[in-house]
Amino acid sequence: MAIAQALEELHNLLGERLRRAKPELDAHGHSESYFPNTPPDAVAYPVSTDEVRRLVNICAAHNCPMVGWGAGTSLEGHGLAVRGGVVVDFSRMNKVLEIRPADMDVTVQPGVTREALNEELRATGLFFPVDPGANASIGGMAMTRASGTTTVRYGSMRDNVMGLQAVLADGRVIHTGSRARKSAAGYDLTAMFVGSEGTLGLVTELTLKLHGIPEATSAGICSFERIEDAVNCVQETIQMGIPMARIEFVDAATTQAFNAYAGSDMPAVPHLMVEFNGSPESVAQDADRFAEIVADHGGSPFQWSAREEEHRALWAMRHNGYYAILASRPGARAIVTDICVPISRLAQAVKETQYDIAASDIPGPILGHVGDGNFHTILLIDPDQPAEMLEAKRLSDAMAERAIRLGGTCTGEHGVGMGKTAFMRQEHGDAWDVMGSIKTALDPRDLMNPGKLVPQG
Repeated sequence: MAIAQALEELHNLLGERLRRAKPELDAHGHSESYFPNTPPDAVAYPVSTDEVRRLVNICAAHNCPMVGWGAGTSLEGHGLAVRGGVVVDFSRMNKVLEIRPADMDVTVQPGVTREALNEELRATGLFFPVDPGANASIGGMAMTRASGTTTVRYGSMRDNVMGLQAVLADGRVIHTGSRARKSAAGYDLTAMFVGSEGTLGLVTELTLKLHGIPEATSAGICSFERIEDAVNCVQETIQMGIPMARIEFVDAATTQAFNAYAGSDMPAVPHLMVEFNGSPESVAQDADRFAEIVADHGGSPFQWSAREEEHRALWAMRHNGYYAILASRPGARAIVTDICVPISRLAQAVKETQYDIAASDIPGPILGHVGDGNFHTILLIDPDQPAEMLEAKRLSDAMAERAIRLGGTCTGEHGVGMGKTAFMRQEHGDAWDVMGSIKTALDPRDLMNPGKLVPQG
C-alpha cells in the first residue's frame, strides 16, 4: 500500500513520465547476463536534479526502493529492482551541460552516452577516453567504476571523474570534488560514489577530465602459438615503458568466433590487438619497438597500420567480441567473468582458467584488457539446462577465488551488483563491513538500490 501511495504521488509529479505498462517494466527488469527478469513497480523518467530530489522525497516518505538506470548494459544485475519499487531511468537527462576546452573538462548529465559525448566534443579537439565497449551511459559507467580497452593509457572512471552531484536518500543534494586537478580538502567523496552502484544516492551531474585527440594512431595485430608467450610479450612491453593506448588479448576460441561473426581469416591461435597514440613519428617508432618484442617472444610479424578505417574495423571486431561469442552457440546465455590480477600473475591465471574450462563441458572463450591484468571468460550455457548453469557458476567462482588468491580482485570493471557479493568478504575482510556502515549512515532504510554490493541483513 505504501508503494501504491508513492506511485500516485510520483504520477502527480511526473505525469506520463511515470510508466507502469508491462512492456516498459519488463524492459527495465531485463539483464544482459543470466539473471532472471525482475520488473519494477514503475519506471520514472526525470528531467532535472530538482525532479530527482522531489522523487526521492516521495519515495523516502513511503519506504519505496529506488534503482538508478543508465543504458541497461551492466552484467551483474545492478539495475534490477529485486525488492520492487521504482527504476529511475536517466535517459532523458542526457545533456552535455558545459564544455571547458581551456581546462580540458566537461560537465554532463548522467544519461548522456559515451559515444554521444565524444560526438559533441569532436569540434574541440578533445575526447573522453574511457571505452568499455558498449555505448554505456556516463552515469552508469561512473557507478560501476567502468574501464575498458583504453585503461592502460588513460585510466578508468576512477581516474577521470573529477566531481559529481548526487541526491541522497534523505533528499539532500550534495556536490563532491572540484574542477581543480588536485585537492587535499577532506574525504574524497567523489571516489566513494564512483563504483557505489547507486547504493549511496542518485547521481545527477558529473564533471569529467578530457584528453586531446591524438595527432596520429597506429594499430595492429599479431599472433602467438602459446598464451604464455603473448602475456610475457605484454609484460615486457609495459616494463619497457612503451606507451600503449590499447593492448587486448583474445584466445583461439575467441579468434574462431571473430572469423565466423565478422568474416575475418585470423589463424585460430591467441592474438594481441594493439594501438599506439601520439605523433606520426612516435606511433611508428612505438610500433617498431613493439614488433621487436613480439619477435623476441616467438610471435608472428606484427602487422600495423596508421589508416583510420583499418583501426575502426579492428576495434569494432574487438568490441563485438561478446556478441560474436554468443553467436557461436545459438540460443545460449552468457555468464561473463571479470577478474583482474597483477600482471606478473596473468599468465598463470589465464592458463589455470583454460585448464578448468577444458575439463568442463561449458564453452568459455577468453578475451581481455591484458595491459592491466583484466580478462573475461564468456561461459556459454543453455538456459534450459540447469546443470550447465551450475557448472558455469562453479567455473566462475573458481576464477574469482583464484584472482583473490593471486593478489587480485573478483571484478576488474563490471562491478559487484548481486553476482559478486559472495566474494566480497574474502577479498575485503572487515573492510566490507565498513562499506556497509557507510551505506547505513547515508541510507539507513536501504532504499537506494537495495540488495546490491554491501552486506545484506
